[in-house]
Amino acid sequence: MKIKLLSAALGLAIAGSAFAASEPMVGGAAMYPTKNIIQNAVNSKDHTTLVAAVKAGGLVRTLEGPGPFTVFAPTNAAFASLPAGAVDTLLKPENMATLDKILTYHVVPGRFDSRMLDQRIANGGGKTVLKTVQGEPLTVQGSGKNLVVTDDKGGTARITIADVYQSNGVIQVVDRVLMPN
Repeated sequence: MKIKLLSAALGLAIAGSAFAASEPMVGGAAMYPTKNIIQNAVNSKDHTTLVAAVKAGGLVRTLEGPGPFTVFAPTNAAFASLPAGAVDTLLKPENMATLDKILTYHVVPGRFDSRMLDQRIANGGGKTVLKTVQGEPLTVQGSGKNLVVTDDKGGTARITIADVYQSNGVIQVVDRVLMPN
């Protein structure tokens, strides 16, 4: 009897650790599909600048909402590649409208994981165009885990971590800040 109980406990422990290991890691933190975009993003060491910008722009409530949303989430390194002083300038209260325009350009209504993007790209002759919350388009090309997002100015960002599912959408981690017109 003790062996059966020990065996069952060991089996549960292994299953539990396999489940925990299946959560994608972003910025050193597990991303849980039961949490919303903000609840997960605040734990990512790679997205502290994005989180600060979302807070400064007053968009926390929106991204905690029911969605669903797809967020093309630039990393800290992506923000660091902007011209010197750009982030500090954008975070000033007087620049909230510009900040909001840039942030909402990274959000698309709906849940677009790589499988859905692949389908849309195949149906679109090699690309799909997504309308952002900001109102301007983003173009996605490629397939599977090799997707590239092009902004309205022709700048490109590579999706570096795909399909990070959230309770209210999906995060696609990108290596550049996308810029609207």
